[in-house]
Formats: sequence, C-alpha cells, structure tokens
Amino acid sequence: MQKVNIFDLEGTEYPAGRRTRVLLGENGAIDGEYFCQGYSDIYPGGAIPLHDHVTVETYTIIKGTGEMSVDGETLPVKAGDFIYIDRGKAHSLKNTGQENMHVMFVYAPKMIVDHWAQELKGEL
Repeated sequence: MQKVNIFDLEGTEYPAGRRTRVLLGENGAIDGEYFCQGYSDIYPGGAIPLHDHVTVETYTIIKGTGEMSVDGETLPVKAGDFIYIDRGKAHSLKNTGQENMHVMFVYAPKMIVDHWAQELKGEL
C-alpha cells in the first residue's frame, strides 16, 4: 500500500489562479502505471485555461461553483458534478464562486500533458 495526503503535497502554483497537486502519474507523488490523478484548488476568479490533449479526462467538483466548457458548450458546475471529456476536446474550468473550488481530475493514458508547461510559460 502507498498512502499520500493531498494537503501534504506542495503542488504547483499556476498563473491562471490555482494550485495543482499530482497524486498519481509520471510527475506525481506516486508513479502510477495506467492513469494520472490529481487535485486542484482553483481560487475565486481562477481557472484551468482552455486546452486539449490526446487523453480522455474526468473532472469531479468536490467543492465550489463554476463554469465548465467542453468543445464549445459551457455549463454551470457545482459540488458533486462529474464531467467526462473525450480526447481532443478543448475544455476549460473557471471558478465563478466566492470560495476556492476543489476539483479532482483523472486522465488516461498516463503522461505529462503539454498544457501544464504551456501555462507556466504564459502560452495559455
């Protein structure tokens, strides 16, 4: 058994207004074999900018409210909502609430997606 506490991980602060902690994956606390899983705190007004990748992905909203856009469709999201995103579909998530939005994400296959580096370089 391997155990990690999400809040013990420093994670990465992104300029769009969030801190992301990768729990499982190539750049995670545990190097999983098949998929990547992580946790993001999105600050009020913050976001995961519009991006796409070759992986399928899910977002689970743990706490907070926002707007999820997938392939040009935008819907409000709140705690308890689960979103499936097919590979190649452009998507973004914005916190529209007054408190941090807590989001769990999972994608497969396991890889380090390009949009993290692009965002840190100011390209997104």
